[in-house]
Amino acid sequence: MVLCPLLLFAQKQRADSTHTYSLPEVIVTEKYQVRDVKSAVPTQSFSYEQLQRLGALQLSDVVKHFAGVNIKDYGGIGGLKTVSIRSLGAEHTAVSYDGVTITDYQTGQIDIGRYSLENVDQVSLSIGQDNSIFQPARLFASAGILNISTLTPSFSKGQCFNGTASVKAGSWGLINPSFHLQQKAGSRWALAETAEWMSSDGRYPFTLYYTNQEGNLSSKEKRNNTEVRNLRLESELFGNFSDNEQLRLKIYYYQSSRGLPGSTTYYYNHSSQHLWDKNFFAQSHYLHELNRHWVFQASAKWNWSYQHYLDPDYNNTAGKTENSYFQQEYYLSASLLYRLCDRLSFSFASDESLNRLNANLTDFSFPQRFTWLSVTAMKYVDAHFTLSSSLLSTVTDEHVRIGDAGAGHRRLSPFASFSVKPFDAHDIRLRFFYKDIFRLPTFNDLYYTSIGNVDLHPEKTRQFDAGITYNKEHWGIVSLLTASVDAYYNKVTDKIVAIPTKNLFIWSMTNLGKVDMHGLDVSGAISIVPCSGWGIDLSGNYSYLKALDMTDSNGKTYKQQIAYTPRISASAQCAVVSPWATLSYTYLHSGKRYMLGQNIAANRLSGYDDSSISLRRVFVYKGISWTTAVEMLNIMNRNYEIVKNFPMPGRSFRIQIGVKL
Repeated sequence: MVLCPLLLFAQKQRADSTHTYSLPEVIVTEKYQVRDVKSAVPTQSFSYEQLQRLGALQLSDVVKHFAGVNIKDYGGIGGLKTVSIRSLGAEHTAVSYDGVTITDYQTGQIDIGRYSLENVDQVSLSIGQDNSIFQPARLFASAGILNISTLTPSFSKGQCFNGTASVKAGSWGLINPSFHLQQKAGSRWALAETAEWMSSDGRYPFTLYYTNQEGNLSSKEKRNNTEVRNLRLESELFGNFSDNEQLRLKIYYYQSSRGLPGSTTYYYNHSSQHLWDKNFFAQSHYLHELNRHWVFQASAKWNWSYQHYLDPDYNNTAGKTENSYFQQEYYLSASLLYRLCDRLSFSFASDESLNRLNANLTDFSFPQRFTWLSVTAMKYVDAHFTLSSSLLSTVTDEHVRIGDAGAGHRRLSPFASFSVKPFDAHDIRLRFFYKDIFRLPTFNDLYYTSIGNVDLHPEKTRQFDAGITYNKEHWGIVSLLTASVDAYYNKVTDKIVAIPTKNLFIWSMTNLGKVDMHGLDVSGAISIVPCSGWGIDLSGNYSYLKALDMTDSNGKTYKQQIAYTPRISASAQCAVVSPWATLSYTYLHSGKRYMLGQNIAANRLSGYDDSSISLRRVFVYKGISWTTAVEMLNIMNRNYEIVKNFPMPGRSFRIQIGVKL
């Protein structure tokens, strides 16, 4: 049977590390880890409770703990943070917010540093595509999906109002107050309001080295131009018309003002660039189970975003660079699910979107793109076997006001996956998936002044994955044990790369790149209950990735590891739960990387380790539930670099006080 996640707040249950689904006459509740290992595609997730234990401030802090993920982080709270799955590039990763994809057609990359965790119920990562076939077509159109699910209203019997409020404070001037409120509005409606403010000067200390030689000169410096001010507001309306019909409306507003810290090289540690962002969207989701066999859902979204960039020190006739960009999106989606029987289901989804980009640049093209996506999918499930397949059709059309427009595209993208449980007595499953997908050139790739190339083809990716998973529950003092191992091969062709044309100062985008990727992801988790009121949760993952440039057999980078891709990365989490408090420890490791495709000593970036610890206590005072937390981040105080010459913060501290209303 295909289980469809509903938005029905009246039926949502808050159980420790569980996810609740609802259909007529069927309610299934299972632990997140169990659901992940049963999936036919590699899936990882963090529940609400696990997110609290991680001590993460931003979404990017969570995603770093997923296997097979690379985060590019330019340092500090306000630095750009993008996510790449198995080194395919940020443009191949879809980011979904409550079932609707976040888009940036200008760059194709989503800055996940913008997103907080204050009202997030679950964060999950699916490689290939999500295990569910009942979803918008756009979520089939990427190499992987990062899903963010926010809290839905949940009320105890006789309760009409609840909420939480908290304030965090920490090193380098961090102030982060927030609240999340839920209110019943009659028997069928509920409201949710979320607000968050974050500010920090970000002036953390680091050591600036003047040369790469041993015994070189160095000095103690502080990062500058790192201040950040963020405001996020969300308002949601939830409608429960019956057990089979729900509606969810969301309005979202975000604005930020942040300095862009520059690279720290030799005697130079100055930056004055600044970035202002504003983003507003309104989205809706409607779900109606027509009968036992048919389910319909529809989504709509209008998105507006503004970005203003200023470099007051740029050496040109104006003495500065000041650019403004405006993006708009109109998006509609409809999906239909048909259950032929309990084991076999079919779905069809169709999405249409119109995207526009305006800017204050001279001779700007003012591009717009119409995209029509449609997908047909099938899923068969029984006690031992799961089979899923889909075929995605993509149709695009481009228009510009000035110059030549890029070509439209017509492509079919197949996907197939299966998992099998060979033994009755043991929950061991074998799984495999194949996907042929692509990503379209971004507006910058096609139309950026003097660099864009309107003749670009889509960047194509073929994914192969084979894995094994294991799950065991209630084994002595072990309440849960899960493990998974996945080996994969990705092949990228027509990779979009920038190359010099007339000289080293004039570049152009072209389809030249080829990359072969071989990797292994290993994940495991164990929950131990030694005695009543106590618990120990351990989890971790290990990734090995060999991503080789296969573009030119005569080139200097041929068969060498691509830039900023470590061969080895790992993470671990440990939480000790007691009746008084929860003590948590997290660990991240990344092996050496190279800042350029030529793997020589001059381009090498050393590996790094990052450990953090937190103590969290929940107690009741005068009938009100309070939360206090103390965190120490980067215990070893190392200014490691994820991106060359952009040092990360050293040791820092945070405290939190929260109240449940």
